[in-house]
Amino acid sequence: MAGFEAESERVVRLLRDEIIDGVRVPGSRLVERDVAAELGVSRVPVRDALRVLVAEGLVVARPRTWAVVREFSASDVSDLHEVRAAIEPLVFRLAAQRRTRDGLVRLKAAVDAESAAARAGDAVAARRAAADFHEVVTDLAANELLNELQRPLRSRMRWLLGQHDDLVAVARQHEGLYAAIADRDVARVERLVAEHLDAGRGMAEERAR
Repeated sequence: MAGFEAESERVVRLLRDEIIDGVRVPGSRLVERDVAAELGVSRVPVRDALRVLVAEGLVVARPRTWAVVREFSASDVSDLHEVRAAIEPLVFRLAAQRRTRDGLVRLKAAVDAESAAARAGDAVAARRAAADFHEVVTDLAANELLNELQRPLRSRMRWLLGQHDDLVAVARQHEGLYAAIADRDVARVERLVAEHLDAGRGMAEERAR
């Protein structure tokens, strides 16, 4: 049973990453038997994985044995930005107030990985590290209820955080936020978060055009 669960989780992770990274494009079909053959697994873990990804908002179920990668509409993206704008100022403020030495080490590792990937032009690695940066900040906020509220949105937020092409600019913004959190400079964090949110919305809109 434990092995079955691990296999299901592996299929979820692989499909989730491929969707967020843009390998599986919006609107593309996910047919159980085809995905199972591609990944070398039975149809059962694929079926379970698709259910998880539907719940996470990355996949839309279709009749019988197939689904499609979600196509986020302009309204969907606007909704995500509104939620992000409501939550992130609190998350970053708490992180600046509560950060620990170990937490800063993890945050520095994420921003260093993002910066290195951005300079190398590795878009997938840079966007993944950028999303990791935000998740570590959430951990540093040390508010379990906030973590619980964000958990169902995590995959969609990782997708949203990848909707930019200026990898170096985003990495520099994260470097500035890291420094402000490390300094426990709440006022600076709040200013930089507001700028980061505005820039993120602008980049996403530009990419969508």
